[in-house]
Amino acid sequence: MNVAAALQEARAGMPLREARLLLCHVLGLSPAALEAHPEGKVSPADTATFRALVARRAAGEPIAYLTGHREFYGLDFHVTPDVLIPREETELLVGLALEAKAARILELGTGSGCLAVAVAKHLPPAEVTAVDVSAAALIVARENAVRHGVKVRFLQGDWFAPLAGERFDLILANPPYVAEADPHLAQGDVRFEPREALCAGPDGLDDIRRIVAQAPAHLVADGRLWFEHGYDQAPAAAELLAAAGFADIVQRRDLAGILRVSGGRRP
Repeated sequence: MNVAAALQEARAGMPLREARLLLCHVLGLSPAALEAHPEGKVSPADTATFRALVARRAAGEPIAYLTGHREFYGLDFHVTPDVLIPREETELLVGLALEAKAARILELGTGSGCLAVAVAKHLPPAEVTAVDVSAAALIVARENAVRHGVKVRFLQGDWFAPLAGERFDLILANPPYVAEADPHLAQGDVRFEPREALCAGPDGLDDIRRIVAQAPAHLVADGRLWFEHGYDQAPAAAELLAAAGFADIVQRRDLAGILRVSGGRRP
C-alpha cells in the first residue's frame, strides 16, 4: 500500500486532515513530506498500525491521545490519558501572564504542564511553580518541562495545600469547571479525558470557589489571580472574586467571543 491508498482507505471513517495526522505519526513524517510523496510505500507493519489507530479514532478516541502530542502556544506537548488535552482557549492565560511580567508565578492544576511550561519558555526571568494533585499528571508535566528546556518547580497536592506560607505575584488556573450532569461529558474528546480534571460539583464551580477564596492568602499586595471558566460562568466568577475582596475585576473573551477568563487584583 502507498500513502495515497492508505489515506483514501481511512477517509471512509474520518476527515482527511485527521487521517494525515495519524499517518504522519505512524511514518514519522512531517505533513509536508507526506503531501509531497503520495506514492511513498507504507510497509505491512505500518499499515496494520495505521489501521488500528484509524479504528480507535472511529470509536472516538482523541487524536492527541493516539499520537501522544498536542500543540499549545506554538510548542509541542506530550499528552496521555492522564491529563487534559491542551486547548486553544487556555492560551489566553499565557498571554495574560506575559503581559503581567510577574516575577513569581503559580499555576494550579497544571495537568500536562502546558501553561506553566509555555509561560516559563516565553518569560525566562520568572520563577514558575506548578501544582497538581495527580502524580501521573506531574510525570507528564515534568517531561514537557525537560522537552522544552525550562525550569518549573512542580509540587503534588490539592490546590494550595503544598504552598503554606508562600505568596506569588500571579496565580493562574484552568481548574475543573464542568457540572457533573453536563450532557457534553458524553460527547467528543471529553469522553476519554480524566473526569476529575473536568468536573467540579453540581454547578461546576466547586473548585473555582475554593481557588478564589484561598488565593488572597497566597498573593502579594497587588498580586493577580486569573482563571479559566465555562462559557456561562462569567457572572458567577465575577461575584466570587468580588466576595473574596478582589479589586479591578476583569474578564476576557476567547476567539469565539465567549467570556472565558476572569481575574482580579488583591488590594
